[in-house]
Amino acid sequence: MSSTAVTATPATPAAPGLFAPRLRAMTVGSVALISLLAFEALAVGTAMPTVARSLDGLALYGIAFGGPFATGVLAMVVSGIWCDARGPRGPMWHGVAWFVVGLLIAGTAPVMSALVVGRVVQGFGSGLLSVALYVIVGQAYPPDLHRRIFAAFAAAWVVPSLVGPAVAGLIVQHLGWRWVFLAVPAVAVPAGLLIHPGLRSLGRIAATSPPAGAAARIGWACGAAVSAALLHIGGQQRGATALVLVASAVVGLLVCAPRLLPAGFLRAARGLPTVVGLRGLASAAFVGSEVVIPLMLSRERGLSPTAAGLVLTVGALAWSAGSWLQGRIPVPASRASLPRAGLSCITVGTATVALAVRPELPVAVAVLGWAIAGLGMGLLYPPLSVLTLELSAPGEQGRNSSSLQLSDSLFAATVLALTGAVLAAGNAPGPANYTTTLVVTAGLALLGALLAGRVVVGGGVRPAG
Repeated sequence: MSSTAVTATPATPAAPGLFAPRLRAMTVGSVALISLLAFEALAVGTAMPTVARSLDGLALYGIAFGGPFATGVLAMVVSGIWCDARGPRGPMWHGVAWFVVGLLIAGTAPVMSALVVGRVVQGFGSGLLSVALYVIVGQAYPPDLHRRIFAAFAAAWVVPSLVGPAVAGLIVQHLGWRWVFLAVPAVAVPAGLLIHPGLRSLGRIAATSPPAGAAARIGWACGAAVSAALLHIGGQQRGATALVLVASAVVGLLVCAPRLLPAGFLRAARGLPTVVGLRGLASAAFVGSEVVIPLMLSRERGLSPTAAGLVLTVGALAWSAGSWLQGRIPVPASRASLPRAGLSCITVGTATVALAVRPELPVAVAVLGWAIAGLGMGLLYPPLSVLTLELSAPGEQGRNSSSLQLSDSLFAATVLALTGAVLAAGNAPGPANYTTTLVVTAGLALLGALLAGRVVVGGGVRPAG
């Protein structure tokens, strides 16, 4: 009687989760830094009217927002070049340092001009950090966790949008506006220290010279930064001044921005150029609608500011739900599926919100529409970030991550300025102004949905990542 020995095949080890021992501290630190960047961006808007009154600095109000936006644009480009040449350690630590120092300068500013300097320094640090954290994901996390970590990053932006303004208002009321700036460094430094062991485990990256054209790229970034600042300042003006500033800024961006984005961006070439373009279109569509909704619901439907703001909260919660969902469903057969679904949701949702300008329809229509749009953003953002890393060679992750975030920032800033111009047309905004703006933003999302198939390279073959 014979017997046959059967050798059991060892099970394939499960991929580590975001909170596996090797990744836990890095995940917590990275998400905390993203949350702080988001909180500060939102909290400053709540605190700034009090700051301007306290420091008698209303004349510098516009540059207090436009300045950090401009330096953030420049820093994104610098960080991308730096990450590709030397790895993400330097940009990450410099980003934390510039961010913290800028906050300390702003929080202790005796005059408004000093506060503006602090904001400019802070904006530069934010730009360095935002790109470096994307490159850290590409180098430290296995590809099958990319969707989940980017979903966590999305949630780290959404949560401050829910509580940031309220918390900032309480801080201003009970502790004083300076603590909106001074409290954040106490968390930012420990968060950076949590990332340090994970970065060290990556090993040292052999330093290389900056790529050819790096100096020219920084020059174009300076031009885009100045244009972005003019755009931001012009969007807060009225009349001929606004027209001149916004027109000059748009011309500057049309000249400079294409030099900072992937070749083929303007013609939606397959692969990375379309990925970067979709990020910009989605951001423009969502942000352009978001600024209109509270005004429309307050003026046309009689909602209180609090009730109108709750509609935006619904969208933020739906964004978080969409991010969670896309990180847990199986990877679709086509990499275009989630971007197309997300942009389609934004199109339908924004168009639905536009219907709520009609008094015979219930306000619930706007709530439903904005929830659909928020869900679309959640389905869309993390997959586009994942695709950017998949389509990037190891020495191009910094450049391409900076392009993705530049597209997001510049598209949103342009649409915000143009939205301000549309709302300012005539004596007061009316139904036609709101409808025009929402139709345009829905059209931007629809254009993205139609182009979404072009994120795939080679006729649908999934790119190596």
